[in-house]
Amino acid sequence: MTDTHVEPRRADETGVPDPFPYMHPVLKKNYGNWKWHDRLRPGVLHHVSHDNDEVWTVRAGTQRQMDVHTIRTLCDIADMRAEGHVRFTTRSNIEFMVSKEEMVAPLIEALEAEGFPIGGTGNSVSMISHTQGWLHCDIPGTDASGVVKSLMDDLHQEFVTEEMPNRVRITTSCCQINCGGQGDIAINVQYTKPPVIDHDAVANVCERPAVVARCPVAAIRPALVNGKPSLEVDEQKCICCGACYAPCPPMQINSEESTKIAIWVGGKHSNARTKPTFHKLAVAGLPNNPPHWPEVSEVVKKILYAYKENGRDWERLGEWIERIGWPRFFELADIPFTRFHIDDFRGARESLNASAHIHF
Repeated sequence: MTDTHVEPRRADETGVPDPFPYMHPVLKKNYGNWKWHDRLRPGVLHHVSHDNDEVWTVRAGTQRQMDVHTIRTLCDIADMRAEGHVRFTTRSNIEFMVSKEEMVAPLIEALEAEGFPIGGTGNSVSMISHTQGWLHCDIPGTDASGVVKSLMDDLHQEFVTEEMPNRVRITTSCCQINCGGQGDIAINVQYTKPPVIDHDAVANVCERPAVVARCPVAAIRPALVNGKPSLEVDEQKCICCGACYAPCPPMQINSEESTKIAIWVGGKHSNARTKPTFHKLAVAGLPNNPPHWPEVSEVVKKILYAYKENGRDWERLGEWIERIGWPRFFELADIPFTRFHIDDFRGARESLNASAHIHF
């Protein structure tokens, strides 16, 4: 034994890492000291500090889920053409920083030669953000990353140009439980039927009280089926949210018949010009049709190009809809108004709404 005091190991912190060790020297030197900036072309940002330091940023479109070969290719381009510094945006675009203007053109040429488009800035369709997809998530109703690939194949021109009334943020999610992100256009899974229960497996796999507690509308209760402890669903209460599947996989929610895709519009995180807004339902019941999801792509393009042709400068998609009214929006986007747009949920605690809006 010894009387020497030993400092206990400090626990590792979690969360966002410190960006400064990886930051470009010009960015680090001028942090919080920028005077003005402009865009030289789609995908190229130019910042000038109060000390007259300059930095150019080239934004390229990249997929969120990348193989080792793609990562090494991007790192090689950074080392050879971009002073060795990169960063990723929240929408999975990669940005290369350089301190000399003459380095911009060779960097763009190297990226485009490897198939990485330059754009996603200003009033363009930026890279579509998405959730894990079939590759990583254990409860997806669809492959969000596959939907992104299919849509960006069709919307590539809107990424490399700045021709929309304002920026357009599109999101996709694999299920409606965990990852229904807000966006100008959001593509989310829509479960349409109660879960199908494998009663033989419930007792061996599921902790029944946890499953009962997980249901937001108290539609699940314990049951005894064929002499074995199991669960049952009150289908009159069930809202087909899929929340029971995660703690109990034998409550199967996914199938070709029950898993559809819905498109929502008008979500906005920004408080510029107008307050942040929740998105609202535009189209429901589209087929979950991999690997190209043509029905989803068709509807998204209808909405997007109706906005492009009729929106005013600086007007976000939701602001455009509020200005022209929902009946006119459905007309311009050439999409039908159906019973799915009416909020007739009988379990509403405060009000029974009957409109195309989602109220919280």
